[in-house]
Amino acid sequence: MLDISFVKPALPKAGAIVALLPEGAEPAGLLKALDEASGGNVARALDAAGFKGRKGQSATIWAPVPGVTKLLAIGLGALDKLTPEQAEAAGGNAWPAISGEAAALLATDALEAPVAVRAAMGALLRSYRFDKYRTTEKPEDKPKLAKLSVAVANATAAKNAFAPFRAVAEGVFLTRDLVSEPPNVLNPVEMAERCKVLEKLGVTVQILGPKEMKKLGMGALLGVAQGSAVEARLVAMRWKGVTPKKGDKPICFIGKGVTFDTGGISIKPAGGMEDMKWDMGGAGTVIGLMAALAGRKAKADVVGLVGLVENMPSGTAQRPGDVVTSASGQTIEVINTDAEGRLVLADVIHYAITQFDPKWMVDLATLTGAIIIALGHEHAGLFSNDDELAAQLLEAGKTTGEACWRMPLGDAYDKQLKSDIADMKNVGGRPGGSITAAQFIQRFVQGRPWAHLDIAGTAWAGKDTATTPKGATAYGVRLLDRLVADHYEG
Repeated sequence: MLDISFVKPALPKAGAIVALLPEGAEPAGLLKALDEASGGNVARALDAAGFKGRKGQSATIWAPVPGVTKLLAIGLGALDKLTPEQAEAAGGNAWPAISGEAAALLATDALEAPVAVRAAMGALLRSYRFDKYRTTEKPEDKPKLAKLSVAVANATAAKNAFAPFRAVAEGVFLTRDLVSEPPNVLNPVEMAERCKVLEKLGVTVQILGPKEMKKLGMGALLGVAQGSAVEARLVAMRWKGVTPKKGDKPICFIGKGVTFDTGGISIKPAGGMEDMKWDMGGAGTVIGLMAALAGRKAKADVVGLVGLVENMPSGTAQRPGDVVTSASGQTIEVINTDAEGRLVLADVIHYAITQFDPKWMVDLATLTGAIIIALGHEHAGLFSNDDELAAQLLEAGKTTGEACWRMPLGDAYDKQLKSDIADMKNVGGRPGGSITAAQFIQRFVQGRPWAHLDIAGTAWAGKDTATTPKGATAYGVRLLDRLVADHYEG
């Protein structure tokens, strides 16, 4: 992970400089020192380039003074309208220009320490790279920058403020690592074992295998797993950042962890099936979230649960038309074996209720392609039976940039799940597919406050964004960390 240090503004002897500059600001601080060292050439070059510091504007000056390879000026727009999220995006956008440098300085001395911290966070998040399987990459194609100095007026305050952000970034990187792994490496057993790394942070980790799950009656989850040669796992993680008082209940996050989804007997088309390695994105987020909360010592009692299976076609695989009995005792007619994530969640949610009696539950799942049709890749679908919890999630999404959009629930959708021979079907047809999937999950929450995030469109990015390189996004780690920080700590 990129090393971030906060320093007092001073002209570096070598390397690149990225200056984040508000609109209309006169050269001051570090930029002024650079301009003076260049005999006024920096100011003249920026003026010639028409750089005014407008939002999204940038200009590059090569070798402005001896030792400094380049100056990249990035405009922030009006300072009084600058949001922390915009500062973070500016820091992220700076990374591609400096990643190949041996040394670099991010000049944020025009900003207050909290905003400078967000700019540094942006650069850190964008610096992520999953390259463990690359063996022939040329040295010039690899990033060289290992340490980024951030110049800020109050370096001590910024350093202290950055500590929890770095812990969250470590959780984000853990999730991105898990979601990026190939499915022949990261199967349910391996993913469960990797959860043990959280024990070093003080998280309690318990792993259940098929025998334990069978005793608990988890026929829905085990039905999905029965076609695979790799056993299923359920992992229960708990972070007790506070000592619960009598009557206190933990909060609970639940993740779908299908480490590879062929669709089972209802097999998917071959084109793009390789993407189904990230069908465990919900579970990956929960694991990264637990790392983030424990890493920053969140003052909360939090349970994280992940159901880990591989959905494969074979002679032992679940068939369309099978009826399975869930841990709750409710029976399910399996119409489509590619609607498997909801079966996993049904049993894990029941386990959450019976074992931990949570205050509320939030589940995350790359559940339906229908949510991508509805919301694209910009929002996750949010379904909830609790207005307060839904509002808190929407607010946290705006704060972190991990946006979600509330979708409806209702009896009319629920009726689409009616089965002729069992308590319900696992699909409700094409109309409102994301909604009927959420309705299915709701049948297992026993009226507890609950929210479901369908992250099928947000767990993986097809292109670089300001703070996320192409690939696994770790959507939900920052969103849910903010939810906890704003409403459930202390």
